[in-house]
Amino acid sequence: MFALSFHEFAHAWMASKCGDKTTESLGRLTLNPFAHLDPIGSLMILFVGFGWAKPVPVDGRKLQNPRTDMMKIAAAGPLSNLLLALVAGLSLRFLNNIQLLNDSLFLILIYFTRINISLAIFNLIPVAPLDGSQIFSSYLMKRNPTLAWKIQSYGPQVLFGLILFSYVTGFSILWMIMEPFVNFFMFLFVGTSM
Repeated sequence: MFALSFHEFAHAWMASKCGDKTTESLGRLTLNPFAHLDPIGSLMILFVGFGWAKPVPVDGRKLQNPRTDMMKIAAAGPLSNLLLALVAGLSLRFLNNIQLLNDSLFLILIYFTRINISLAIFNLIPVAPLDGSQIFSSYLMKRNPTLAWKIQSYGPQVLFGLILFSYVTGFSILWMIMEPFVNFFMFLFVGTSM
């Protein structure tokens, strides 16, 4: 819940820095989870293991440079989760070195790090409504407009289908793609890929 709230706060903070005060006027420029958590998305996290927070509204007309500012706003969410993972990973290393780490705290920090890295990597997938679609769409449009159009048109349905498939079968194609990246950052931040 904290990871999702921090993620959405980062979007709101960056939007405000880029000139759009919409989120600030709606009370979304806060770390208070109640401002960011979606009731259905939160219940899904508890019962299904996958959920979402309320997306941060952004008015592109209020941005100083709409194309690049939208990329910055989108990137702020995943980068904030990587920052949380880095802080947790460094805390884990430090506490382990001075032998102040009990089993419970170790597990909490490991899970917190892994959840934040996973959330960042998942959100970088270039499919709407994920952040990666805003970050990579202009690059993809220049390089391969046909592929970009197909991803925008069919990507959300494919993404939902893959999530549903993994829930029903217990086999996650998405996790197969994400796992090497998650393990890389776990090793980088914590020193282990567990």
